[in-house]
Amino acid sequence: MSQSIELTSEYIREFVLAGHGNFERVQEMLAATPALLNAAYEWKENDRETALQGAAHVGNTAIAEYLLAKGAPLEICTAAMLGQHDAVRKFVADNPQQINATGAHGIALVTHAALSGNVALVQWLIEHGAHGGISAALHNAVNKGHTELTRWLLEHTEPDLGWTNFQDKTALTIATERGWEDLAEILRAHGATT
Repeated sequence: MSQSIELTSEYIREFVLAGHGNFERVQEMLAATPALLNAAYEWKENDRETALQGAAHVGNTAIAEYLLAKGAPLEICTAAMLGQHDAVRKFVADNPQQINATGAHGIALVTHAALSGNVALVQWLIEHGAHGGISAALHNAVNKGHTELTRWLLEHTEPDLGWTNFQDKTALTIATERGWEDLAEILRAHGATT
């Protein structure tokens, strides 16, 4: 299909935003303009984001897998979000600096991995030197309802229980609002308060 829409900055921005959670719009826009697949929007200097990176940092598996199937390149943060332990190990084996990779907006690798709920992957990353993003990782684990990962992070790392997301909510606030009392109790047992 020939490109019928100009790749303006605003059009790329719309696609990247859709990549965070509007699967239908991603499909529609990509069908109309295949060149959007790897197009990045520059939010500010040194903060560029593709639709796949957007899907990766919010944990949208369906959109990420769709974009990968369409030919978008797999990066370590996306592999981590998808819980692809073998792929993450290969990235690190090929380039040990990848252990401290960040995705869009400087979001840490461990934070992405927490979205998968894969305790073994998160443990492996931390044991192999990944640092940063632990408080956000805890929040992501709670936000996705990953009880075992939440417990593991609280027992083996030192997250800031007062850390808040872009909505100014703590992990305990999220657990409480969603009625996930098991997660709320785990957080309270480790010192979280409202």
